[in-house]
Amino acid sequence: MTEDTNAPVAKPEIVLERVGNAGLITLNRPKALNALSLQMVRDLSAALIAWRDDPEVMLVAIRGSNKIGRPGSKEALFGGFCAGGDIRFFHQAALSRDSTLEDFFTEEYSLNYLIQNYPKPYIAFMDGVVMGGGMGLSQGAAMRLVTEHTKMAMPETNIGLFPDVGGGYFLSQCPGSVGEYLALTGEVIGADEAISYQLADVKCPAADMPALWAKLGQQSFASIDAAKAWVANDFVQGEDIEEYETEGLNAYFSLLRVKHIVDALEASKQPWARKLGVVLRKRSPLMLHVTLEQIRKARGLPLADVLRMERDMVYQCFHLRPGADSETVEGIRALAIDKDYSPRWSPERIEDIKPGMADEFFVSPWTAETHPLRGL
Repeated sequence: MTEDTNAPVAKPEIVLERVGNAGLITLNRPKALNALSLQMVRDLSAALIAWRDDPEVMLVAIRGSNKIGRPGSKEALFGGFCAGGDIRFFHQAALSRDSTLEDFFTEEYSLNYLIQNYPKPYIAFMDGVVMGGGMGLSQGAAMRLVTEHTKMAMPETNIGLFPDVGGGYFLSQCPGSVGEYLALTGEVIGADEAISYQLADVKCPAADMPALWAKLGQQSFASIDAAKAWVANDFVQGEDIEEYETEGLNAYFSLLRVKHIVDALEASKQPWARKLGVVLRKRSPLMLHVTLEQIRKARGLPLADVLRMERDMVYQCFHLRPGADSETVEGIRALAIDKDYSPRWSPERIEDIKPGMADEFFVSPWTAETHPLRGL
């Protein structure tokens, strides 16, 4: 037999490089905005564990690739970070009762925990889209770089889900009630807001990204502490940002219940507030209630407990109402499968939510000894 040299060659979805004392990760699924597959989660976990235990690796960095850039050019490797998990896979797996859906969330949340507790400097180049699972890959970083192209969000309520991957942990640490605002609305924010809301550290021009990336492999460190000091003090000089105040958001999103928040927004004399009221009317009423409860339960909890809670919650999202009856499956259908953008939420209106409806999402199907994240 002869080899077909014209056959397409599958490109790896994760590209790993060792350059000097740096371990460098490139998410390489640009046509899907680097959305995470189960294999990508497994490859990322394996690489981070190997580099954690390698005494020659002193720091780790992660970036996305960009489908717009010219193949092989430096520009092709920036401009897109990660749009989240592969929601088409979630939809298909939920309908077919595929057990790998359970594996995905268990392993993704374990990866989020690993990143948040990584003992070596971990730098996230958050250029372009940074949403959902992309936030899980970046929020635990020692240095979170954003650019003028950054589009950050936790948009899960738009698909009948909640902001997972530790979203309860990092959103609840935002100033005031910003966490409630971002979690409920799924609004997209830019670099200045991200830094003001404590979801990023440094803003730098997107044009500087290739040189900063190259700089990582050019350093030599005597110790991890030396690498930490260099990342904190010498790696990059940030641009000035526009500070965003939170008092306006707090006035609405600190209110006790979802109905109170929506009523206040809709009655506001401020156009931006009324616009957010319209946004919330489009979200799953049930998952708005679940999400508000999540953020407030998570506030003050350690990360491991938040991730275990979110693992319980995501199980219930697909099992309380299995298959097509799941609010999450319906949300994904409307947004990504049929693309009719008309999800049939149940209950249909915020006013139809009864007290206690959100409670069952926080009931764990496991004991402490059998929980899939018991080892965190």
